[in-house]
Amino acid sequence: MTQVNIAAQAPVNSAAFSSFELLSNEDVPALGVSIAEYRHRKTGASHYHIVSDNPENVFLVALRTVPKDSTGVAHILEHTALCGSEKYPVRDPFFMMIRRSLNSFMNAFTSSDWTAYPFASSNRKDFENLLQVYMDAVFFSRLDPLDFAQEGHRLEFKDPTDPNSDLEFKGVVFNEMKGAMSSVPSQLWQTLCKYLFPSTTYHYNSGGDPEAIPDLSYDQLKSFYQSHYHPSNAIFMTFGDIPAAEHQARFEELALDRFEPQNTRIAVEDEKRYHAPLRVQESYPLPPSEDTNNKTHVVVAWLLGKSTELETQLEAQLLAGVLLDNSASPLMHALETTALGSAPSPMCGIEDSMREMVFACGVEGSNVDSRDDVENLILDTLKHVIENGIPKEDVDAVLHQLELRQREIGGDGYPYGLQLILTALDSATHRGNPIELLNLDPALQAIRAKTANPDYIKGLAQNLLDNPHRVTLVMSPDQDIQARVEKAEITRLSALKEALSTEQRQHIIDQAAALAARQTMEEDESILPKVTLDDVPLDTPALHFDTAQFGNLPYTQYGRGTNGLVYQQLLVSLPELTEHELSLLSIYTLVATELGIGEQSYLQVQARQSQVCGGISAYTTMRGGINDEQDIQAYLVLSSKALLRNAEDQAQLMRDTFEQLRFDEHERLQELIAQLKGRRESAITGNGHGLAMSAASAGMSPIAKVNEDLGGLSGIRHLKQLAKGIEDSNALASLADELSAIHQKMLASSRELLIIAEDHHLEDLCAELAPIWQDFNTSGSKGFELPALRTTNKSFWVASSQVNFCAKAYPTVPSGHPDAPVLTVLAVYLRNGFLHRAIREQGGAYGGGASQDSNIAAFRFYSYRDPRLQETLSDFDKSISWMLQTAVSAKGLEEAVLGVVGSIDKPGSPAGEAKQDYHSNVFGRTLAERRQFRQRVLAVKEEDLLRVCELYLSNAEASIAVVSNESKADALAEWIVKEGMTIQRL
Repeated sequence: MTQVNIAAQAPVNSAAFSSFELLSNEDVPALGVSIAEYRHRKTGASHYHIVSDNPENVFLVALRTVPKDSTGVAHILEHTALCGSEKYPVRDPFFMMIRRSLNSFMNAFTSSDWTAYPFASSNRKDFENLLQVYMDAVFFSRLDPLDFAQEGHRLEFKDPTDPNSDLEFKGVVFNEMKGAMSSVPSQLWQTLCKYLFPSTTYHYNSGGDPEAIPDLSYDQLKSFYQSHYHPSNAIFMTFGDIPAAEHQARFEELALDRFEPQNTRIAVEDEKRYHAPLRVQESYPLPPSEDTNNKTHVVVAWLLGKSTELETQLEAQLLAGVLLDNSASPLMHALETTALGSAPSPMCGIEDSMREMVFACGVEGSNVDSRDDVENLILDTLKHVIENGIPKEDVDAVLHQLELRQREIGGDGYPYGLQLILTALDSATHRGNPIELLNLDPALQAIRAKTANPDYIKGLAQNLLDNPHRVTLVMSPDQDIQARVEKAEITRLSALKEALSTEQRQHIIDQAAALAARQTMEEDESILPKVTLDDVPLDTPALHFDTAQFGNLPYTQYGRGTNGLVYQQLLVSLPELTEHELSLLSIYTLVATELGIGEQSYLQVQARQSQVCGGISAYTTMRGGINDEQDIQAYLVLSSKALLRNAEDQAQLMRDTFEQLRFDEHERLQELIAQLKGRRESAITGNGHGLAMSAASAGMSPIAKVNEDLGGLSGIRHLKQLAKGIEDSNALASLADELSAIHQKMLASSRELLIIAEDHHLEDLCAELAPIWQDFNTSGSKGFELPALRTTNKSFWVASSQVNFCAKAYPTVPSGHPDAPVLTVLAVYLRNGFLHRAIREQGGAYGGGASQDSNIAAFRFYSYRDPRLQETLSDFDKSISWMLQTAVSAKGLEEAVLGVVGSIDKPGSPAGEAKQDYHSNVFGRTLAERRQFRQRVLAVKEEDLLRVCELYLSNAEASIAVVSNESKADALAEWIVKEGMTIQRL
């Protein structure tokens, strides 16, 4: 775990290696780091180094990639570049290194105008290993045509050996983008960009349009690589405690000394500006079973100024903040409360990652004929701001949010260093000044001074209103478009097949055979560097904490390097709930921080939250017992973060929110449910594998069922029914009463508090908080209980998706059982040894694997953005047979153990690690229990894997869930009945 002393003076050694020159060096006191910019003398490659005492070192190399079509050339190249290089000529060094590493992050990204290859590791040996592989992959990739066929696209006969069978498109990226473009928000954004950017690279889909991807040739891929993957077009970024000169010496030795400068300057040009607004209409697919009424999206978007101009960017963020930050912001309020749509559009906000920024807003759940009214609503709101301005305290609240986001140390999703690097990368891509983006304090102070003039915000709004480069997009539902797309692909393939010569047909057969042979070929992985179990830390370090009481309220405090932020969480034991009340629990947590409190309306509360803290949220957390998944422990959590100076106000806001929550704002309640419904529906294809696993696992334990009923596909269906039902005012009033009854039960439940702040502030902080939290507890009521559950279920879910998501689940054991660590290792072993090859490489899915969820005592298989369905479910079974019939590889076992231990030891943010430690202790996962689990992982033997596979997976009946589409359900109707699956619709 990582504890960074943010308050300490950051190291400032900025000496460069001889082949680099130092251009600038700047301390950033707000982040406790210093940032230096260097240039490679010969090639002109840029290097930005963020000096920190954080041992989790981060590396990223990015290339400016500016495609001029939607074939996905940059995205397919990102995949193919990682499939073998000059020094490491093996088929899949990227995924091989994942297994041979203790990395805390490894990936590659394709953005709209850059492609990046980042990794992070706290182990110096591991960092060096990954650096060698990444540098060789980027600058000396071998780009094998078979890798292009596997990762990008290829033609293949349905029966690979029969030229008379149907022809199909295959390829990982091809299927990935079919899944990605099944998401309505993705379609909205891509369509907006098509019209906002008529002439630059953003006009095209950088990930690839599935209809255009097959147009990309291998020669075009190679040409793009040669022109774009050159040090003269590269940006290196590093973070951590390894000196810049040490990095640069390795860059020089591993790649740079072999290159001459490249004269081609790759850049995104300025967009040609419209002289009048544009109105356009397009369609998106909707399943035939769904009603098209009130399903239209109406979005208004402007093209703004350059993102590389810091003042311009901050002004855009400030204006977006005062207009949209919360429900009390004028434009957000208008969009939430209008009858023209069901909720604000997911497009609302500022996009500042591209060369020129975009501001967008609008509504979903509308109708085509509401276009002009929605447009007028937005423009009239801007005019109102121009005429009346924004209260100074609301402007200050937005600046407060910008300051808080600037100061917070992340690291719970991406490593903190990578977050900083990605913040700076967009500006570096466009040859701006990325150091300015990280050292925001001076610019924020200048903006704050300007806001003293009441006409300042008015002027920003006027500039937006006067900007003619505006697009109003109407995206309406079409129940037939998906069928037309599928028919067009079949027609295209039929025409291609008809035109094939005998030689071309044989080439397709030969390529399929060569690819299949290549995918099953055993390669010499020993040429790749690796870490071993000898490099693994001996144990999990302990986090220090103290416990005390504010009167009858117990609290736990952690001293952590939070950079001036305070985190507070109030945990409330979940009370006994009826089955109906339980079905409303996710609605309760949604509205618990979004309604009025006491005498304050929800609008006043929203403004208060923005002024006091960086958001306040409510959620439930539930876990099965460490030795019995049927034994339930559950809490409501009220969570917030704030700057130290606002900690008292933060605590008072939390107490008021819990004590004085009111449920009489019925229209607000209806708006919140409509917004949640829109968010949950639009996220289905992005998390299809998670939803499939949830559905498959729903019968494994009481918590698994609650997870499915509240957060899974069943929960989405219930949410849609609820949103429809409360269109009746009496039903809405009844819902408010039911939520109020749940709240009364919460108020009668026992509580405890978590406080996280910098260690040297804790004593004074707790003294300040004591009067607010004093005696804020009750004796408690009857606790939350659920009936025991262990059943099998099989479901086929119909959604709007061009690809499939498959899952199987088997009942296993909770985390305290000695077999839980073995099953956890088995999941990684199956993924590495069989599932990755069968499902991704051979099957063409974007991803697939297995996991042991000890919280619900279930072992799950899954696939993600998968063109196959029955074959994938069969591959899950074949992986079990493979495990039992193939000798266990000692190397494979070590790699699986490394993967699990690396996941356990992955560092988080200072506050995130404290929260994780606290919640683990609350649920009985003490440090001793966690250390025992880790030691059991390290002790797993070959025979253990075989034993648990035989015991829990072989001959056991699996639960199954598939997320697919209507046409697939029709085509597989007989099979669905035969398998005992039920068809479920949203």
